[in-house]
Amino acid sequence: MALLSDVRLRFHRVIEVARKELVDFVRDWRTVLAMILVPIIIFPVIFIAMPLFLQSEQAELAEHELNLEIQINGDIPDGLSSHLDGRNLIISHAELYEHGTLSNHTLDEERLSHGVSDNTLHAILRLKETTSNASQSWEYAILSDSTSELSREAWTRTQDAVQHWEDDVINATLNEHNLTEEEAFDPIHWDGDYQDADLASAGELSAMGLAMFIPLVVALWTATAAIQPAIDLTAGERERSTMEALLCTPVARADLLTGKWLAVAVVASISVLGQMAGLLFAIKFLAGDSFGVPAISMTGISLLLVSVILFAVFVVAMELAVAVRAHSVKEAGSILGPMVLVFIGPTMFAQFVNLQGIENWWFALPVFNVTLAMREALMDIHDPVHIIIWFSTSITYAFGAVWWASKQFNREDLVESLS
Repeated sequence: MALLSDVRLRFHRVIEVARKELVDFVRDWRTVLAMILVPIIIFPVIFIAMPLFLQSEQAELAEHELNLEIQINGDIPDGLSSHLDGRNLIISHAELYEHGTLSNHTLDEERLSHGVSDNTLHAILRLKETTSNASQSWEYAILSDSTSELSREAWTRTQDAVQHWEDDVINATLNEHNLTEEEAFDPIHWDGDYQDADLASAGELSAMGLAMFIPLVVALWTATAAIQPAIDLTAGERERSTMEALLCTPVARADLLTGKWLAVAVVASISVLGQMAGLLFAIKFLAGDSFGVPAISMTGISLLLVSVILFAVFVVAMELAVAVRAHSVKEAGSILGPMVLVFIGPTMFAQFVNLQGIENWWFALPVFNVTLAMREALMDIHDPVHIIIWFSTSITYAFGAVWWASKQFNREDLVESLS
């Protein structure tokens, strides 16, 4: 009975420490902004604002009148002229002087370079008629400067016009031989719709796509989101000379460390879950109807949430254990920064592990286990053996890291203030 009472008391103290640290987090608006609000809005802002910005820039670029010189011995083909019209191109005509291949820019390099810099010439189209069995046959090259946005835009407009002109020539040649485009270029073709032959639904395909990058996003954000609070609650308190006052309380050091771990784990988990919600919203907004709602059962969703939280708990425990050993905030940051690769590296590798017939030992490896658990949860694969292995090993690794951190917390040289 006394043992049970002691356990309850220690648990109560851990919760109180965690509650105190969480209150401090909430009071600091910078922490709330950086770890909770930013993850929720960052992906919608990036994925929604960025396309709108790019569309605006493209529209602005399309308004520019660009100068194109066509070098040809003779008249410009009517078919090409019709496709060049309406592209905001000021076209000039010059004789073609060959010097090797049409792509050789030696003869016009200096003139084009100066023209691009002073906006008098943005691209040169070289055309030479050849002989073949087609209704028309031409060789061409477009000279431009890819380091100039306007020159690159002139190349794009010209290339698009040439491509449409080529399509017309191909169709004219096919008509001369009583052939359709399908008969000439697709004599063996698919009957029906590709999607009708796939047993997977749109929702299942969406879930599979998410399974390829959600674990990476979780690993990246969890590892980075937990660094600041882990440092602040260990090396930060040591630098602020508040560690001794905290250690003078009747709370055992192991309980203090556990409470800090719990507080950081809660904040990191909320941050990561918020980021996932923002990411899914942004993807759905961009893709619209082309991105089906992921077909994930409630069991899969529950396992995904558990795996994300366990991963956050494990990462926080590892970073807290390392931060405890640091003598200063600067030292802790220099160590924990590169340590992010320890979590991201295995996560990237695990994306390419074949889940079909996967060996059980994969689910016992640190980081790999939770990453593979996320993939299986998103793909609605519920293997009881896998679940037991990754759940138990994740808990073991997390508590092992906390135990190691608490051992460091008991060392006076690691907790006393530098002053």
